[in-house]
Formats: sequence, C-alpha cells, structure tokens
Amino acid sequence: MNLILDEDKFDEHQAILAGELIEQIKRHLEEAGLEGDKLKELTGRIAFSVACVIDGASPIEWEGTEVHPYLTFRSGDDEIMHWNDSSSIHEYVFGTLDDIFGE
Repeated sequence: MNLILDEDKFDEHQAILAGELIEQIKRHLEEAGLEGDKLKELTGRIAFSVACVIDGASPIEWEGTEVHPYLTFRSGDDEIMHWNDSSSIHEYVFGTLDDIFGE
C-alpha cells in the first residue's frame, strides 16, 4: 500500500465522515423516540464525543495501555490517504449538525 499525503481531500473525507456519524446517531435516537431540541442536543454531544475519540483528542487508556488513533482513508485499491497530523473530525460536528437539522 502506498501512503498518500493529500490534506485537501483528507479534509473533505473528514467532513463526510462527520456527517455520516451524525446521521447514524440521529436515526437511532429518533427510533428511540427523541425529537426536537433534545434530539439535536444529544446527537451533537454523542457525535462530538465519538469524533474526539477517533481524533485522539480525548485520552484513551485501558488497563495501563495508552492508545493514540491515527485516521487514514482508502483513496484507491493500493493507496491510503493521510494527513500529517491528527484528524479533526470533532471540528466539523456542530456546523454539520446545524446543516443536518436545517439551522
């Protein structure tokens, strides 16, 4: 596999991933009966927490082992796209949340 540095495309993929996380969380919470402001608030909080874990912005440790995620995306059959730094999906959550909820 070839490791490709493409910050613009990586950024685009992060935004798409943030939107998909939000859509999936929203759907499950709607199925559980949540609606209105409570649905949006809880969807945002859960999506932000998950994004922070993926981004490595929240400390991860289990039984003395620290974990430091580093997100990549497949960009072809033999290519993996990365960014020179940690991902920043959490930065997309609240703007994307407003878009999805039509605000």
